[in-house]
Amino acid sequence: MCWEPAKSFPANLSMDFDQLITFLEVAKQGSFSRAGQKVFRSQPAVSAQIRQLEQEYGEKLFDRVGKAVRLTPAGEVLFEYANRLLTLRNESLRAVADQRSTPRGTLAIGANEATCLYVLPDAFSDYHRLYPKVQISVYRNFSHKILQKIDEGSIDIGIVTLPVNSPSVETVPIFRDRLMLMVSSQHPFSRRPSIRVSEIAEHPIIFPKTGYTRQVLDKLFRPYRSHLQVSMELASVGMIKRFVAANLGVSLMSASYANDEIRNGEAKLIPIQGVDLWRELGLAYRRDRSLPRAAQSFIQLMKERTQAQKA
Repeated sequence: MCWEPAKSFPANLSMDFDQLITFLEVAKQGSFSRAGQKVFRSQPAVSAQIRQLEQEYGEKLFDRVGKAVRLTPAGEVLFEYANRLLTLRNESLRAVADQRSTPRGTLAIGANEATCLYVLPDAFSDYHRLYPKVQISVYRNFSHKILQKIDEGSIDIGIVTLPVNSPSVETVPIFRDRLMLMVSSQHPFSRRPSIRVSEIAEHPIIFPKTGYTRQVLDKLFRPYRSHLQVSMELASVGMIKRFVAANLGVSLMSASYANDEIRNGEAKLIPIQGVDLWRELGLAYRRDRSLPRAAQSFIQLMKERTQAQKA
């Protein structure tokens, strides 16, 4: 009895990672032209790569819906496998680079915007000085999204707000900062040594749209929700600081994030009476996954920096 390969499996499969990257980008962008801009190829070149994939798999991968393109059921199946294949490829590249004595390759790390702006620059400067052969790749998003990427294996390390309730994730505290009320130097509160929550609720407040500080503010002002004056909801810590300094509202802010505005005399930080609020950040990574040497070296550096700050 002779064995024959399944007829549905494509013969002479010659798919490469470049085609998968293009396929994933078309799926994410919903457009051949926008995908081409992302992968630095013309639209005809992108279309040719997708046609090659469709010929190899023997299935249509995209449907046109007006001016947009959408994944077919076959395309949705390939989308999941393509992500996994590229993750394995990146892991293999890092594993091979890890055989050298000095860390090389890529440090894939996740952090939110404020952490990238106010916590990581000095740490990255030290790390780059020690390990110039390592390329740093930053995924910027909120803590829950970063934890998802860690779980998927898309990034090695995340810097997230603690605590993290996940048995599969190891965390190392690296940064602790007090949350205080930030006001303009022209605001009546600026001359006060401290302020009550009830008094803050009587003035316009600027809220972040999402994130840990938004959760704290929602809880803090829940008793005053009926007459709370939310003047703005902004997505950026930098924007919040600029509008507070312009006296368009007050907001809750990590103390170290407002150093420049305080030093320039544009704003002041005021303790809130009867409330002791802190934000703690930590490194997060999978317990059950071997980290590349570049990531291990970054963790060690951050531990040393944290100890030095405590000394």
